[in-house]
Amino acid sequence: MKIYSMTATFGKLERQTLTLTPGLNIIEAPNEWGKSTWCAFIVAMLYGIDTKARTTQTALADKERYAPWSGAPMEGRMDICWNGRNITIERSTRGRVIFGEFRAYETESGLDVPELTAANCGMELLGVERSVFVRAGFLKLSDMPVTQDDALRRRLNNLVTTGDEDGAADKLAQSLKELKNKCRYNKSGLLPQAEAQRDGLEEKLHSLQELNAQAERLQQRQEELNVWIAKLENHKAALNYAKAQEDSQHIREAELARDRIGEDLKALERECATLPSEEEAERARTELQKLHSESMSLQMEQQMLPPVPEKPAAPKCFDGLTGEQAIEQAKADAVQAEKLKKTKKNALLGIGVALMILGALAAAAGLVLSLLFAVGGLLFAVGVTLTAIGGSKKKKCKTLLDALTAKYETPQTELWISTAEEFAKTQSGYEQVMAGHQQTVAQLQQRREDLMQRLRSATSGEAIGVRMEKWEQITKKWKTLSDTRRDFQRAESQITALKAMTKNVPAPSAPDELTQTLSETETLLTNAAFEQKQNQLRLGQFQGQAEALGQESDLRAKLKQARLRIARLEETYAALEVAQEALRKATSELQRRFAPRIAKRTEELFGKFTAGRYETVRLKEDLSLEVGMQQEIKTHSVQWPSDGTVDQLYLALRLAVAEELTPGAPLVLDDAMVRFDDTRLATALHILSEMAEDKQVILFTCQSREKKLQGEA
Repeated sequence: MKIYSMTATFGKLERQTLTLTPGLNIIEAPNEWGKSTWCAFIVAMLYGIDTKARTTQTALADKERYAPWSGAPMEGRMDICWNGRNITIERSTRGRVIFGEFRAYETESGLDVPELTAANCGMELLGVERSVFVRAGFLKLSDMPVTQDDALRRRLNNLVTTGDEDGAADKLAQSLKELKNKCRYNKSGLLPQAEAQRDGLEEKLHSLQELNAQAERLQQRQEELNVWIAKLENHKAALNYAKAQEDSQHIREAELARDRIGEDLKALERECATLPSEEEAERARTELQKLHSESMSLQMEQQMLPPVPEKPAAPKCFDGLTGEQAIEQAKADAVQAEKLKKTKKNALLGIGVALMILGALAAAAGLVLSLLFAVGGLLFAVGVTLTAIGGSKKKKCKTLLDALTAKYETPQTELWISTAEEFAKTQSGYEQVMAGHQQTVAQLQQRREDLMQRLRSATSGEAIGVRMEKWEQITKKWKTLSDTRRDFQRAESQITALKAMTKNVPAPSAPDELTQTLSETETLLTNAAFEQKQNQLRLGQFQGQAEALGQESDLRAKLKQARLRIARLEETYAALEVAQEALRKATSELQRRFAPRIAKRTEELFGKFTAGRYETVRLKEDLSLEVGMQQEIKTHSVQWPSDGTVDQLYLALRLAVAEELTPGAPLVLDDAMVRFDDTRLATALHILSEMAEDKQVILFTCQSREKKLQGEA
């Protein structure tokens, strides 16, 4: 098969087209151009997208990884040549199924190619499974080593053992395995089925025998229960008969009790007819209780009254004065004291002294002038007089000031007023407390007088205790009448109820030997009936189960046949194990004879890559490689050469595998030779060119060396 062109809406590719030639195609493009996306697109077009794959923490599912970046539906077209026919393959998204729409038709005529379907397209075109094509037809630097894969391993084994891919040995081995698995595979297969059938028949036979035994025991128990229930029913009838006789006696006793209560009721009604009404008695009794409570409360309040406030002692200077009078007196005395202090410093005395001095001077001068002498004498006389008057007045002021100081016991007049104010404040507080006390006493007295008036009115002059006892007795009489009426009605109701419950019960039909009470008998009857019903249900179930199990003779015949079948299957299983072992030994022998086939081609290609430096390549059974250099006997693992040489070794193996497994499929390389030097890269291009004569080769690269070397060639 060869690809002519591809058009993709796939991942980052948006309706992009890639055109190819039948031979070697070298596509040079930078990183992130879409080379790996085109590779994935080829696989998706041939084999479809696995829509059941789920994204994990380490890898994205293809349906999410290659979803178109533009958000458009995923779709693609591929024009190919297959068996000389030009065919177009189209896949598109249908609804929510990615690549769910498939069509294959001849490019020129448009006629459908029915042999190609969405499921078998890749297998039909390339002849290999998806995993084989991905492993053998795609070469990436990261995926260059050949790892284990069931489909790839199977085809390689077929090649190295039988020389072709028809898989006859595998088919025979598979047939033997299937036959063996058909006999027994873990817990499935014909043998386990036969053993299960045998075990089931044995279990059925055992169950049938057990069911029959249980049914027989239940039948016996049912007969015992029938006898027991008959005895309980007779005992119940005897108890009901005795209870009916007892109830009749209770009715007669209740009627006698009712008649006695009726006589008491008539006597009480006659007595209460002469008394005040119950409401009047209750109202009067309640009023007296209220008045008594008020009297006790008032008495308690009188006892709890505080004592009469004690009048505070007044200072001697304010004895007999009120607070206001004391303040006025202190202020007047302070004013007088200030005046006396000023008068004490009298000006008359000073003027008199001055006139005496002036008169004496004038008299002295009058010795010359008689007039001055006379004036001086007169002034001196006036001065003496004023001095005498001033001295007398000063003495009087001092006496009055001393008297005021003695009265207040301090010469500081400001203390006189503050003392008066303090006295007035104390006196005012006392008067307020005294007024409140007198008001409280007056209120209590008024309340006592009102209460006594109400008591006299309520008791009509009797003692309150006597009057309360009288009303209490009247209230009790009315209450007794009410209770008696209620007792009479209750007795009537009891008689009615007893008569309703009393039934005409016949005597028991047989002698009663049981001693249980009626409730115990009812319980025993209920339990017996329940057990009988349950036993009947179980008996029916046992019988139904026994019928479902079948006849014992049939079960024994089937069990015998099952045991014979198991014996035959065990013989067959043992024969298949012998055949498998023989085939395994034959396959191992063939592998030892034909294993070098792929290794020889790998060795040939690797020798060309390395210009003959390495001449030995060994392919082990697990597909791992070992290499040996020229003139060396010992081979080395692939960790021994350089990274570039290892790439060339794996490329040689990949090319050998591709030649054997996918001869008609395109070979796709994605940056597979980035670590090749120019010499070995040129050799690789030459080998790829030779391979491109028989199969299409598509080489994606991010370097320009490949095209340059191709041009030089």
